[in-house]
Amino acid sequence: MKVIEHIEKAEKPFISFELIPPKRGGDITSLLNVLDNIIKYNPPFIDITSHSAEVVYDETKDGIKKKVKRKRPGTLGICALIQHKYDIDSVPHILTNGFTREETEDLLIELSYLGIDNVLAIRGDDLGFQKPVPEGKSANEYATDLVKQINDMNKGKYLEESLLDAQPSNFCIGVGGYPEKHFEAPNLLTDIKYAKQKVDNGADYIVTQMFYDNEVYFKYVELCREQGINVPIIPGLKIITAKSNLTTVPKNFFINIPEELSDKVMDAEKDKVLEVGVEWAASQVEELIKKGVPSIHFYIMLNSKPISMLMDRLKLF
Repeated sequence: MKVIEHIEKAEKPFISFELIPPKRGGDITSLLNVLDNIIKYNPPFIDITSHSAEVVYDETKDGIKKKVKRKRPGTLGICALIQHKYDIDSVPHILTNGFTREETEDLLIELSYLGIDNVLAIRGDDLGFQKPVPEGKSANEYATDLVKQINDMNKGKYLEESLLDAQPSNFCIGVGGYPEKHFEAPNLLTDIKYAKQKVDNGADYIVTQMFYDNEVYFKYVELCREQGINVPIIPGLKIITAKSNLTTVPKNFFINIPEELSDKVMDAEKDKVLEVGVEWAASQVEELIKKGVPSIHFYIMLNSKPISMLMDRLKLF
């Protein structure tokens, strides 16, 4: 079932999750343990992130060696596992960075064969490696270009225009939204105009970057509606789990942490920080539900303990 169908048919608010693949060569057991822990909350869909190749430097006996590799492959396989072992809709992230349009089309065809009909179209992080585009190939520059390519396939339009009897795909297309603006955008309204372009090109819903102040989300939704964006806007949340998050989260995701929350985290004993984060997230969820959001999306990486504590605290699901 498509994400927007889950939203339309929901009789009460639900929570979805986003996971990351294990590191290259890692054991999938950790991921399976997380899945076993979260499926009891009946998530209608689970996102799996994707990562393009990046530049890494390894120290060897001959000095520092530069390598280009994907640290976390496996998105396609994990999505197939979730879809068919757990009978939960999976949402693979599809990137522009690091992939040609031809590679993207091949991936989308494989997803379609697997019965996966939800995707999240994003540009992806700049990881210091610009993959060269081979002669005769092409690449999407922005997420809005990627959305158009996927939407074209939904209309039966493939890169090779001469294909006979090309079958339309049937993807529900999600895109990212930034309540505190994307770090490259000059201002929030300009960023929302970029979001509008993605919707105009075929995006079916928006899931936001994490935020810790609900007013930021409410204002973002209001501005999006004023700009003519009428698709569902799913709030994305992440639980603070350690004092180090006060620096790593703003640095990596370009968001603000409210002073009240940062003070509570700093004043807490090390082993009590997670409780502070869970309590703050619970308050966010309760207010969001009261305001009528149909669903909430949690970024949980490969750690299900915080979400289990939250769900026990909420007793709403």
